[in-house]
Amino acid sequence: MESIDLLVLRTAHDWLAAGHRVLLATVARTWGSSPRPVGSMMALRSDGRVVGSVSGGCIEDDLVHRHTSAYGGQGFTDGPPERVRYGVSADEAHRFGLPCGGTLELILEFSPSTASLQQLLTLLDSGQLVQRQLALADGAVTLSTSATPQPFDCTSQHMLNTLGPGYRMLLIGAGALAEYLATMALFNGFKVAVCDPRPEHMASWAVAGVEHLKGMPDDVVRAFRSDARTCIIAVSHDPKLDDLALLEALHGPAFYIGAIGSRRNSQLRRERLIEHFGETEHSLERLHGPIGIYIGSKTPAEIAVSVMAEVLAAKNAVALPGAVNVSQAKGAKESAA
Repeated sequence: MESIDLLVLRTAHDWLAAGHRVLLATVARTWGSSPRPVGSMMALRSDGRVVGSVSGGCIEDDLVHRHTSAYGGQGFTDGPPERVRYGVSADEAHRFGLPCGGTLELILEFSPSTASLQQLLTLLDSGQLVQRQLALADGAVTLSTSATPQPFDCTSQHMLNTLGPGYRMLLIGAGALAEYLATMALFNGFKVAVCDPRPEHMASWAVAGVEHLKGMPDDVVRAFRSDARTCIIAVSHDPKLDDLALLEALHGPAFYIGAIGSRRNSQLRRERLIEHFGETEHSLERLHGPIGIYIGSKTPAEIAVSVMAEVLAAKNAVALPGAVNVSQAKGAKESAA
């Protein structure tokens, strides 16, 4: 499953290429609570079809009624981008389904350039991080590749949005937990790959849309070329596979690195990596283990929910409280017993 950004851009391009008129809306600013963060996009076709989201649904409905001929709206203009604001008053916020006090500002682009969108998609599909700058005076778009993401920015002159590459997950081990994790990662917009040199494990893999990578896990991690939008999770339960893969991962920029295991096994892993591979307590600070947040999970599906929640928190730069840390929560539970 593609990320929602890619889905919106690709659909907008395909609609334009097929001769439809298209409006591209981007969340430019928010005040108070808001359903969608800045940079969120939706594409609206002139007949009322929508992909993507800028709110919980009411603002999308208003845009459809205002701008599509299907509902007697004014239609799409050929002018420069427009800036519109929703939820300025409490009554308006309530009308559009915004949270209490929420205000949302959108930038509307009317019939963006098909050629520019094609160029953008080509860069994103090749794994590039791309900055898309929109001139608000005339709608001109400038694309440039970048090594590091830049924060979304919207001034009176321009809107700058950093796009791609998509988030990736590499799983070491092809058991039931990996299948549940892969499924959850796919519907969260991750591109997922799995590596397991044990043929009997790979033979039973049943999740479509996941890339199968052959080789020993440490070699695969090295060739995977992780970046700041990559997470690497070892779930094979075999130290010969997990440990070497983790060593390679820890020397890269992945935003999340973790390994399945009990508190005791996680501690033994740390001791092995320090004693036999020259790691230190400091170098192992990025290694999550036991992985996941504490929800009392027992089954592979529940454990996958726990792990995916921790991965998404790391992706979104959310610091989790100690109460949901597996080691701390289980320790506290045992002390209270």
